[in-house]
Amino acid sequence: MRQVPRPHLRERLRLPALVAVPVVVLDQITKYLAGNTVAPYETIAVLPVLNLVSVRNEGAAFGMMSSLGNVFFVVVTLVAIAFVLYLLAKGKDGSLGLSLILAGAAGNLIDRMALGYVRDFVDVHAGTLHWPAFNVADSALTVGVAVMLIGALVAWNKTPAG
Repeated sequence: MRQVPRPHLRERLRLPALVAVPVVVLDQITKYLAGNTVAPYETIAVLPVLNLVSVRNEGAAFGMMSSLGNVFFVVVTLVAIAFVLYLLAKGKDGSLGLSLILAGAAGNLIDRMALGYVRDFVDVHAGTLHWPAFNVADSALTVGVAVMLIGALVAWNKTPAG
C-alpha cells in the first residue's frame, strides 16, 4: 500500500494562519473601537435584539470562575494554544475549526496579557432576556468548536457499523 506523503509544516499551517490572523486582527480592532465608543455601563442600541456594551470579563465564559485570577486563565490559554498548534502541526483533521479556536484563544489572550481582563461588547437579547456579553474572539471559539463537533458527527456517521 502506497503512503501519501504529508505536506510540510509550512503548508499544514497555511490555512490556520489565513484564518486565525484576520480573525485576531478583527477581534482587536472591534474591541478597540467598542472601547473608544461605549463608556462603561453604557448601552448603545444597534438593533432591536443587539446592543453595544462595555464589559470587563475577568473570568472564563460568561465571567465564570473569575476568582481564579488572570494568571490562571493566561496559563490555561497558553496551554490550550500550544495543544491546538500541536494538532495543526500534526496535520490532524479539523484545521478550520482548530484555526478558529486558535484565533479566539489568541484574541482573548492578548486582552488578558495587556489589560488583565477580556473586553466584551456584544449584547444579544430578546426583550429583557440577555445573553452574556461577548466579542469576536468568543464567537470564533464558539464557531470553531461547532465546526469540530459537526466534523466529528459527519465522520462518525460515515463509519461503517460493525
